[in-house]
Amino acid sequence: MILPRVRDPRFTTLRRGGTLTDADHQLLALWAAACAGHVLHLFEEVRPGDDRPRRAVDQTGAWVRGEITMTQARVAAFHANAAARDLTGPPRFAAYAAGQAVAVAHVAAHYLGAAAYALKAAGPGEWDWQMGHLPPSLRSLVLEDQGLRNCLCWNVFPV
Repeated sequence: MILPRVRDPRFTTLRRGGTLTDADHQLLALWAAACAGHVLHLFEEVRPGDDRPRRAVDQTGAWVRGEITMTQARVAAFHANAAARDLTGPPRFAAYAAGQAVAVAHVAAHYLGAAAYALKAAGPGEWDWQMGHLPPSLRSLVLEDQGLRNCLCWNVFPV
């Protein structure tokens, strides 16, 4: 389980009583999609005909641009997760990363799942890539959250 029982208000949007702006919510989604997209080849190498995880990553951007609803993004997450179910190892984790990325539209805190699954897919060196692509305005928030929820994410983050 990647989400804690008590939701962190920093990952709840202002309109729902939290402190997360829509702009930062969208940045988290785009970063999550970048993390998932970076490792997606690990899935596509074993399932070249299954585009569900790729579509999920693409739908993340569509949600940010206002082209699809949160509900449509959630459906894309379910499809990406379904693509992972009968796999093991890096291909499975890469598909799950895609599902977590698009699920950020529904719950912003899913961004951490995308990063964690991408790390599980590609290994520890992936964290350096992720940090190099993390928007500076989110850096302190993400690093603190990685430290707080690392135990929920298989302790993959080097914090």
